[in-house]
Amino acid sequence: MAKALLGYVGGSDPRVLAEMRRLQQRVQDLESELIRIQAENDALSAAAHHGDSLLESIDVSQAEPALA
Repeated sequence: MAKALLGYVGGSDPRVLAEMRRLQQRVQDLESELIRIQAENDALSAAAHHGDSLLESIDVSQAEPALA
């Protein structure tokens, strides 16, 4: 099983090797995308938390009505 995961199945068939390289590159691309999306999500969560604390700091009893 480990040999199959490492790309030894099929011997030295160039098509199999090319497909293996393509799939390895795709996995790397997806891992990079995941890291980028996780960082973006963390930034958005921090901004949302900061926005919540900003809303909580508003004194509603002193707030002025909005203009129509």
